[in-house]
Amino acid sequence: MFIVSSAKIRSRIKDQLTKDYPDIQWQFCQNIEEATPYLPEADILLTYGEDLKPESIQVATNLKWIHVLSAGLDKMPFQAIKERNMLVTNARGIHQVPMAEYTIGMMLQVTRNLALIHENQKDKVWNRRVKMEELHGKTIGVLGAGAIGSEIARLSKAFRMKTIGVNRSGNPADHFDETMKISELDSLLQEVDFLVSVLPRTKETHQLLKKEHFEQMQEHAVFINIGRGTTVDQDGLVEAMRENQIAHAVLDVMEEEPLPEDSVLWEMENVTVTPHISGITPQYQDRAFEQFLSNLRVYRTGEGNYMNKIDVNRGY
Repeated sequence: MFIVSSAKIRSRIKDQLTKDYPDIQWQFCQNIEEATPYLPEADILLTYGEDLKPESIQVATNLKWIHVLSAGLDKMPFQAIKERNMLVTNARGIHQVPMAEYTIGMMLQVTRNLALIHENQKDKVWNRRVKMEELHGKTIGVLGAGAIGSEIARLSKAFRMKTIGVNRSGNPADHFDETMKISELDSLLQEVDFLVSVLPRTKETHQLLKKEHFEQMQEHAVFINIGRGTTVDQDGLVEAMRENQIAHAVLDVMEEEPLPEDSVLWEMENVTVTPHISGITPQYQDRAFEQFLSNLRVYRTGEGNYMNKIDVNRGY
Protein backbone atom coordinates (compact mmCIF):
# COMPACT_ATOMS: atom_id res chain seq x y z
CA MET A 1 0.00 0.00 0.00
CA PHE A 2 1.30 3.43 -1.00
CA ILE A 3 0.05 6.54 0.83
CA VAL A 4 1.00 9.99 -0.46
CA SER A 5 0.46 13.21 1.46
CA SER A 6 0.34 16.63 -0.20
CA ALA A 7 -0.26 18.24 3.20
CA LYS A 8 2.51 19.43 5.47
CA ILE A 9 2.60 16.96 8.35
CA ARG A 10 4.45 17.48 11.61
CA SER A 11 7.67 15.50 11.90
CA ARG A 12 6.52 13.85 15.12
CA ILE A 13 3.41 12.48 13.41
CA LYS A 14 5.33 11.34 10.33
CA ASP A 15 7.83 9.46 12.49
CA GLN A 16 5.01 7.78 14.42
CA LEU A 17 3.21 6.72 11.25
CA THR A 18 6.29 5.13 9.69
CA LYS A 19 7.07 3.38 13.00
CA ASP A 20 3.55 2.06 13.59
CA TYR A 21 2.88 1.06 9.97
CA PRO A 22 6.18 -0.29 8.57
CA ASP A 23 4.32 -2.36 5.96
CA ILE A 24 2.96 0.82 4.33
CA GLN A 25 5.00 2.93 1.94
CA TRP A 26 4.65 6.59 2.91
CA GLN A 27 5.54 9.62 0.81
CA PHE A 28 5.24 12.93 2.65
CA CYS A 29 5.28 16.03 0.44
CA GLN A 30 4.97 19.74 1.10
CA ASN A 31 2.39 20.48 -1.59
CA ILE A 32 0.54 18.98 -4.54
CA GLU A 33 3.28 19.95 -6.99
CA GLU A 34 5.80 17.91 -5.04
CA ALA A 35 3.31 15.06 -4.68
CA THR A 36 2.27 14.89 -8.36
CA PRO A 37 5.08 12.54 -9.54
CA TYR A 38 3.94 10.00 -6.94
CA LEU A 39 0.19 10.18 -7.69
CA PRO A 40 0.11 7.53 -10.46
CA GLU A 41 1.16 4.85 -7.95
CA ALA A 42 -0.70 6.14 -4.89
CA ASP A 43 -3.49 4.10 -3.32
CA ILE A 44 -4.44 6.78 -0.81
CA LEU A 45 -3.97 10.56 -0.88
CA LEU A 46 -3.89 12.79 2.19
CA THR A 47 -4.69 16.42 1.41
CA TYR A 48 -6.13 19.57 2.96
CA GLY A 49 -8.53 19.64 0.01
CA GLU A 50 -7.58 23.03 -1.40
CA ASP A 51 -4.84 21.90 -3.77
CA LEU A 52 -6.51 19.25 -5.89
CA LYS A 53 -7.38 19.89 -9.53
CA PRO A 54 -9.12 17.60 -12.04
CA GLU A 55 -5.68 16.98 -13.59
CA SER A 56 -4.47 15.57 -10.26
CA ILE A 57 -7.26 13.00 -10.33
CA GLN A 58 -6.56 12.12 -13.96
CA VAL A 59 -2.91 11.25 -13.33
CA ALA A 60 -3.70 9.33 -10.13
CA THR A 61 -4.68 6.20 -12.05
CA ASN A 62 -4.33 3.88 -9.05
CA LEU A 63 -5.94 6.17 -6.47
CA LYS A 64 -8.83 4.65 -4.52
CA TRP A 65 -9.30 6.89 -1.50
CA ILE A 66 -8.85 10.61 -0.76
CA HIS A 67 -8.81 11.62 2.89
CA VAL A 68 -9.17 15.37 3.46
CA LEU A 69 -7.44 16.50 6.65
CA SER A 70 -9.94 19.32 7.12
CA ALA A 71 -13.69 19.77 7.05
CA GLY A 72 -13.73 22.14 4.07
CA LEU A 73 -14.48 20.58 0.70
CA ASP A 74 -15.15 23.78 -1.24
CA LYS A 75 -12.40 23.32 -3.82
CA MET A 76 -12.56 19.57 -4.35
CA PRO A 77 -12.92 18.47 -8.01
CA PHE A 78 -15.93 16.28 -7.29
CA GLN A 79 -16.92 15.74 -10.91
CA ALA A 80 -13.57 14.14 -11.71
CA ILE A 81 -13.69 12.17 -8.45
CA LYS A 82 -17.22 10.93 -9.15
CA GLU A 83 -16.19 9.66 -12.59
CA ARG A 84 -13.53 7.53 -10.90
CA ASN A 85 -15.87 6.29 -8.14
CA MET A 86 -13.35 7.14 -5.43
CA LEU A 87 -13.91 7.01 -1.70
CA VAL A 88 -13.69 10.45 -0.06
CA THR A 89 -13.62 11.09 3.69
CA ASN A 90 -12.84 14.24 5.64
CA ALA A 91 -12.07 15.49 9.14
CA ARG A 92 -15.53 16.78 10.01
CA GLY A 93 -15.91 17.12 13.77
CA ILE A 94 -12.33 17.81 14.79
CA HIS A 95 -13.01 21.54 14.86
CA GLN A 96 -15.77 21.40 17.44
CA VAL A 97 -13.62 22.23 20.49
CA PRO A 98 -11.62 25.20 19.13
CA MET A 99 -14.51 26.67 17.12
CA ALA A 100 -16.92 26.44 20.04
CA GLU A 101 -14.39 28.09 22.35
CA TYR A 102 -13.80 30.81 19.74
CA THR A 103 -17.55 31.46 19.58
CA ILE A 104 -17.90 31.75 23.35
CA GLY A 105 -14.82 33.97 23.46
CA MET A 106 -16.23 36.33 20.85
CA MET A 107 -19.61 36.49 22.56
CA LEU A 108 -17.86 37.45 25.79
CA GLN A 109 -15.70 39.98 23.96
CA VAL A 110 -18.77 41.76 22.64
CA THR A 111 -20.96 41.54 25.74
CA ARG A 112 -18.17 42.58 28.11
CA ASN A 113 -16.88 45.25 25.70
CA LEU A 114 -13.34 43.90 25.91
CA ALA A 115 -12.07 45.72 22.81
CA LEU A 116 -12.95 49.10 24.34
CA ILE A 117 -11.47 48.08 27.68
CA HIS A 118 -8.21 47.20 25.94
CA GLU A 119 -8.17 50.55 24.11
CA ASN A 120 -8.83 52.39 27.38
CA GLN A 121 -5.90 50.59 28.98
CA LYS A 122 -3.60 51.60 26.14
CA ASP A 123 -4.79 55.20 26.45
CA LYS A 124 -4.61 55.08 30.28
CA VAL A 125 -8.32 55.90 30.58
CA TRP A 126 -10.14 54.91 33.80
CA ASN A 127 -13.78 54.67 32.69
CA ARG A 128 -16.18 52.70 34.87
CA ARG A 129 -19.13 53.55 32.61
CA VAL A 130 -18.14 51.09 29.90
CA LYS A 131 -21.34 49.25 29.02
CA MET A 132 -21.39 45.65 30.26
CA GLU A 133 -23.89 42.92 29.37
CA GLU A 134 -24.33 39.26 30.33
CA LEU A 135 -24.70 36.04 28.36
CA HIS A 136 -26.95 34.73 31.13
CA GLY A 137 -30.54 34.38 29.92
CA LYS A 138 -29.77 35.28 26.31
CA THR A 139 -30.84 33.19 23.31
CA ILE A 140 -28.37 31.80 20.79
CA GLY A 141 -29.39 30.44 17.41
CA VAL A 142 -26.94 28.18 15.57
CA LEU A 143 -27.27 27.59 11.84
CA GLY A 144 -25.81 24.11 11.49
CA ALA A 145 -26.67 21.89 14.45
CA GLY A 146 -23.95 19.31 13.79
CA ALA A 147 -20.88 18.47 15.87
CA ILE A 148 -19.59 22.05 16.05
CA GLY A 149 -23.01 23.55 16.60
CA SER A 150 -23.81 21.08 19.37
CA GLU A 151 -20.56 21.89 21.17
CA ILE A 152 -21.36 25.60 20.91
CA ALA A 153 -24.76 24.87 22.45
CA ARG A 154 -23.22 22.75 25.21
CA LEU A 155 -20.87 25.53 26.28
CA SER A 156 -23.65 28.12 25.97
CA LYS A 157 -25.75 26.15 28.42
CA ALA A 158 -23.05 26.76 31.04
CA PHE A 159 -24.05 30.44 30.82
CA ARG A 160 -27.72 29.45 31.13
CA MET A 161 -28.49 30.56 27.62
CA LYS A 162 -31.43 29.29 25.58
CA THR A 163 -30.15 27.31 22.61
CA ILE A 164 -31.92 26.91 19.26
CA GLY A 165 -30.40 24.86 16.45
CA VAL A 166 -31.16 24.81 12.75
CA ASN A 167 -30.62 21.77 10.53
CA ARG A 168 -32.12 20.31 7.34
CA SER A 169 -34.56 18.00 9.08
CA GLY A 170 -35.55 19.98 12.14
CA ASN A 171 -34.90 16.85 14.20
CA PRO A 172 -33.61 17.23 17.78
CA ALA A 173 -29.85 17.72 18.24
CA ASP A 174 -27.66 17.40 21.32
CA HIS A 175 -27.66 20.33 23.78
CA PHE A 176 -30.29 22.36 21.91
CA ASP A 177 -33.50 23.35 23.68
CA GLU A 178 -35.19 23.54 20.30
CA THR A 179 -34.37 22.69 16.69
CA MET A 180 -36.02 23.93 13.54
CA LYS A 181 -35.75 23.67 9.78
CA ILE A 182 -34.01 26.30 7.69
CA SER A 183 -37.42 27.19 6.24
CA GLU A 184 -38.29 28.55 9.70
CA LEU A 185 -35.34 30.95 9.68
CA ASP A 186 -37.44 34.12 9.79
CA SER A 187 -39.04 33.24 13.13
CA LEU A 188 -35.61 32.38 14.55
CA LEU A 189 -34.09 35.72 13.56
CA GLN A 190 -36.62 37.68 15.56
CA GLU A 191 -35.92 35.70 18.72
CA VAL A 192 -32.13 35.38 18.99
CA ASP A 193 -29.63 37.62 20.73
CA PHE A 194 -26.77 35.79 18.99
CA LEU A 195 -26.87 34.18 15.56
CA VAL A 196 -23.98 31.84 14.76
CA SER A 197 -23.46 30.35 11.30
CA VAL A 198 -21.51 27.11 11.03
CA LEU A 199 -22.93 26.38 7.58
CA PRO A 200 -20.72 24.80 4.89
CA ARG A 201 -20.39 26.09 1.36
CA THR A 202 -23.04 24.41 -0.82
CA LYS A 203 -25.44 25.46 -3.56
CA GLU A 204 -28.21 25.58 -0.97
CA THR A 205 -26.31 27.86 1.43
CA HIS A 206 -24.88 30.31 -1.15
CA GLN A 207 -25.75 33.83 0.07
CA LEU A 208 -28.46 32.37 2.28
CA LEU A 209 -28.24 35.34 4.64
CA LYS A 210 -29.06 38.68 3.02
CA LYS A 211 -29.59 42.21 4.24
CA GLU A 212 -33.29 41.59 4.88
CA HIS A 213 -32.42 38.82 7.31
CA PHE A 214 -30.29 41.15 9.44
CA GLU A 215 -33.08 43.73 9.29
CA GLN A 216 -35.38 41.20 10.96
CA MET A 217 -33.01 40.72 13.90
CA GLN A 218 -33.09 42.69 17.13
CA GLU A 219 -30.96 45.84 17.19
CA HIS A 220 -28.80 44.50 20.03
CA ALA A 221 -28.20 41.16 18.29
CA VAL A 222 -24.76 39.84 17.31
CA PHE A 223 -23.95 37.78 14.20
CA ILE A 224 -20.97 35.39 14.23
CA ASN A 225 -19.85 33.58 11.06
CA ILE A 226 -17.41 30.68 11.48
CA GLY A 227 -18.75 28.54 8.63
CA ARG A 228 -18.12 29.92 5.15
CA GLY A 229 -18.12 33.50 3.92
CA THR A 230 -20.14 32.54 0.85
CA THR A 231 -23.20 31.82 3.01
CA VAL A 232 -23.62 35.58 3.50
CA ASP A 233 -24.33 38.35 0.98
CA GLN A 234 -21.34 40.39 2.15
CA ASP A 235 -22.46 43.64 0.50
CA GLY A 236 -25.85 43.27 2.16
CA LEU A 237 -24.18 42.65 5.51
CA VAL A 238 -22.04 45.77 5.11
CA GLU A 239 -25.16 47.84 4.42
CA ALA A 240 -26.91 46.35 7.43
CA MET A 241 -23.93 47.16 9.68
CA ARG A 242 -23.73 50.73 8.34
CA GLU A 243 -27.39 51.15 9.22
CA ASN A 244 -26.85 49.55 12.65
CA GLN A 245 -29.51 46.94 11.98
CA ILE A 246 -27.66 44.73 14.48
CA ALA A 247 -25.12 45.64 17.14
CA HIS A 248 -22.08 43.67 16.00
CA ALA A 249 -20.78 41.14 13.48
CA VAL A 250 -17.86 38.79 14.11
CA LEU A 251 -16.48 37.41 10.85
CA ASP A 252 -13.87 34.68 10.76
CA VAL A 253 -14.69 33.81 7.13
CA MET A 254 -15.20 36.04 4.08
CA GLU A 255 -16.47 35.84 0.52
CA GLU A 256 -12.88 36.45 -0.60
CA GLU A 257 -9.92 35.32 1.48
CA PRO A 258 -7.62 36.90 2.42
CA LEU A 259 -9.94 39.85 2.95
CA PRO A 260 -8.75 42.60 0.55
CA GLU A 261 -6.97 45.52 2.21
CA ASP A 262 -9.47 47.98 0.72
CA SER A 263 -12.49 46.21 2.25
CA VAL A 264 -14.58 48.50 4.44
CA LEU A 265 -14.99 45.65 6.93
CA TRP A 266 -11.50 46.28 8.31
CA GLU A 267 -12.44 49.70 9.67
CA MET A 268 -16.04 49.24 10.78
CA GLU A 269 -16.29 49.72 14.54
CA ASN A 270 -19.21 47.29 14.83
CA VAL A 271 -17.38 44.48 13.00
CA THR A 272 -14.66 42.16 14.31
CA VAL A 273 -12.52 40.50 11.62
CA THR A 274 -10.35 37.44 12.27
CA PRO A 275 -8.35 35.62 9.52
CA HIS A 276 -10.14 32.24 9.36
CA ILE A 277 -8.49 30.96 12.53
CA SER A 278 -11.41 29.79 14.67
CA GLY A 279 -10.57 26.12 14.12
CA ILE A 280 -6.79 26.33 14.46
CA THR A 281 -5.00 24.97 17.52
CA PRO A 282 -1.83 22.88 18.08
CA GLN A 283 -4.04 19.80 18.58
CA TYR A 284 -5.44 19.97 15.04
CA GLN A 285 -3.27 17.39 13.26
CA ASP A 286 -3.38 14.93 16.15
CA ARG A 287 -7.17 14.89 16.02
CA ALA A 288 -7.17 14.69 12.22
CA PHE A 289 -4.93 11.63 12.21
CA GLU A 290 -6.98 9.89 14.88
CA GLN A 291 -9.85 9.96 12.41
CA PHE A 292 -7.69 8.93 9.46
CA LEU A 293 -6.23 5.94 11.28
CA SER A 294 -9.69 4.82 12.34
CA ASN A 295 -10.74 4.89 8.69
CA LEU A 296 -7.51 3.18 7.65
CA ARG A 297 -8.42 0.22 9.84
CA VAL A 298 -11.77 -0.02 8.05
CA TYR A 299 -10.07 0.31 4.66
CA ARG A 300 -7.58 -2.48 5.39
CA THR A 301 -9.92 -4.93 7.13
CA GLY A 302 -13.21 -4.20 5.40
CA GLU A 303 -14.87 -4.22 8.83
CA GLY A 304 -16.78 -1.36 10.38
CA ASN A 305 -17.95 1.97 8.98
CA TYR A 306 -16.00 4.93 7.70
CA MET A 307 -16.09 8.15 9.69
CA ASN A 308 -17.21 11.17 7.67
CA LYS A 309 -17.77 9.41 4.36
CA ILE A 310 -18.60 12.08 1.79
CA ASP A 311 -21.46 11.90 -0.69
CA VAL A 312 -19.57 12.97 -3.82
CA ASN A 313 -22.84 13.91 -5.53
CA ARG A 314 -23.70 16.42 -2.81
CA GLY A 315 -20.15 17.45 -2.00
CA TYR A 316 -20.54 16.95 1.76
